Amino acid sequence: MTVLAESLRTPAPWINVIANPSFGFLVSESGSGHTWSLNSHENQLTPWSNDLVADPPGEAIYIRDESTGEVWSPTALPIRDEVAPYIARHGQGYSRFHHGSHGILAELLQFVPPQDPIKISRLTLRNDSGRARRLSVTAYAEWVLGSSRSASAPYLITELDPKTGAIFARSVLGGEFGGRIAFADLSGRQTSITGDRTEFLGRNGTLARPAALEEGRPLSGKQGAGLDPCAALQALIELAPGASTEIVFFPRPDGKQGSSARIAGPLSPPQLECRSCRSYKAVGQLAQHRADHYAPNRPWIFS
Repeated sequence: MTVLAESLRTPAPWINVIANPSFGFLVSESGSGHTWSLNSHENQLTPWSNDLVADPPGEAIYIRDESTGEVWSPTALPIRDEVAPYIARHGQGYSRFHHGSHGILAELLQFVPPQDPIKISRLTLRNDSGRARRLSVTAYAEWVLGSSRSASAPYLITELDPKTGAIFARSVLGGEFGGRIAFADLSGRQTSITGDRTEFLGRNGTLARPAALEEGRPLSGKQGAGLDPCAALQALIELAPGASTEIVFFPRPDGKQGSSARIAGPLSPPQLECRSCRSYKAVGQLAQHRADHYAPNRPWIFS
């Protein structure tokens, strides 16, 4: 366990590699990382930076207070709150993050099921502010679908699946992994989406200050060819005082659009009625057990 309190940093990114035989991702103590399928170099779904200093993320989850316009993240990246600490726990087959700020306690659990090629990020929010809150949760991923984003991005086409609301990305680039499809979904709760990174970040924008969230406008639904490809999905949440809610984000690859849709459909409802649901519950229970019984008395605090 690491505790990233005010002005504290690890000497280098502390990484957890989580994978099954065909799919995996790595994540640092700050929440940065990347996802791959079949080949971690040649078939990256989201970008790998290999930057030991900045540790820039290719995926992110944002929380926004729709009343005040404040934006933050449940992990230390991409938006760092220097006052409230971030707690990261890496375990065998999962990583778990805790952060409390703006009156909201956020817990993020990430893992890969043993059999399915899918990354599951379960975000739980609890309203500790003593008043009703109207929030939005935005999940973001930069598509690669190859070995280099700069090489593959011009050949990616994004589109919205009308049945599930998921964002699909299709590569028309040749090669061993050419023509493959990936998708991202926010458990069917998304109310607006975009497949255009430039729209989301803004001109010369950064992940720490995405223009779409600073301006507070709904995502436009833009998708298609010739864009700077990404998946950004936004859901609106209302929380009564003391209430909790859970939302799940998952990017996943597949060779054929039809089979991706069959996976996206069953995973969209909150119950996650598929075989990944069993792993989802089991990993959550394992993470809770290890966190409760082993981690609290052994924090690693870095400066």
